[in-house]
Amino acid sequence: MQFFKDLNLAAFTAGFVAVLVGFTSSVAIVFQAALAFNATPAEIASWMWALGIGMGVCSVVPSLWLKKPVMVAWSTPGAAVLASAGLAGGFSMGEAVAAFMVSAVLITLFGITGWFEKIMNRIPVAIASALLAGVLARFGIQAFAVAQTALPLVLLMLAIYLLGKRLMPRYAVVLTLVGAVVFAAARGQLAWSEVTFSLAMPVFVMPEFTLAAVVSLAIPLFVVTMASQNLPGVAAIHAAGYGPDSPDGGIPVSKVITLSGLATLVLAPFGAFALNLSAMTAAICMGNEAHEDPARRYTAAVCCGALYIVIGTFGAAITGLLTAFPKELVLAIAGLALLGTIGNGLAAAMEDESHREAALITFLVTLSGVVIAGIGSAFWGVVAGAVALFVQQYGQRRREALSGAAPNPGTRTTP
Repeated sequence: MQFFKDLNLAAFTAGFVAVLVGFTSSVAIVFQAALAFNATPAEIASWMWALGIGMGVCSVVPSLWLKKPVMVAWSTPGAAVLASAGLAGGFSMGEAVAAFMVSAVLITLFGITGWFEKIMNRIPVAIASALLAGVLARFGIQAFAVAQTALPLVLLMLAIYLLGKRLMPRYAVVLTLVGAVVFAAARGQLAWSEVTFSLAMPVFVMPEFTLAAVVSLAIPLFVVTMASQNLPGVAAIHAAGYGPDSPDGGIPVSKVITLSGLATLVLAPFGAFALNLSAMTAAICMGNEAHEDPARRYTAAVCCGALYIVIGTFGAAITGLLTAFPKELVLAIAGLALLGTIGNGLAAAMEDESHREAALITFLVTLSGVVIAGIGSAFWGVVAGAVALFVQQYGQRRREALSGAAPNPGTRTTP
């Protein structure tokens, strides 16, 4: 099989790191969202089953089909919105499931019509790159911030990473992860007692459609998923060279969004609240560290998806295994694995001088983490950058046409 010929250790490690970071960094928020609707332990396990199966299938199938790294994850901002609205509104699990389904229908509609992709394709390269850099830079900052509580671990990981980049650049992240795990195990910092082996069983919940749940849960869930997850997810695809400008047409974003919407719709009664394009974990599997050959990086996404399926199948056992790693180790390996992508994003954002200030505004607003009207900073970063660019560039093309000057490059447009 071609997949096994294309797979290497770096690609598998990238997939594992993506799962480790993506899962452990936000699984607590998902648990809080489930508990906000008075979920039973069986229903919580069902949520993990549905989310794991959904993320895994939506990552593995298109990645193998397209031979490109397609990464789908759950909506962490969506889980936060559900946790807050669920507690405030006193909604039942049935009403929550109905809201998941309504949101999924809206996401599917935007995928089928191609509306979202058309909007994204008109965002300038500098703004999209700054957006991605701002989203990922938070993880880079956290990688060094945890030195306050785990200085020896962070220094060791940084040393291994730098030496690895010098001597074995393709396996720098692999060596860093192995070294960190050995160090943590030697100091007794791995919580193996959290690991319990059991299969997760799906629990069906009948949806209860109410106007209050649609307004308070479904609409906010849809908006934050599109603005805070799919938006930077598309930016990650473009930055990695898999966008519409690539020679083979790149990853069909609209089709992937449609797939994620349909998968959410089918799995919603079992707890899949929102599946969407990934940004942070996608950057890990789409970067040079995953594979030196861009045509073979799909293997990292397949490994990530396969691990998600295992998580869904074994539920509590894998949850305990991944959460056994110290928090500082997870944050540090995430930041180090994303250094290259953050640097490339900043370089692309600052390359065009005429777009540089607008890109910098996008980067800073996104990095700030500001939340306005329940919508995350990724959306507001794009809005701020677009407004800045409009103010600075409005009428410039007309003036350039009248003066005979060539227009500025850097704006991605669709015919």
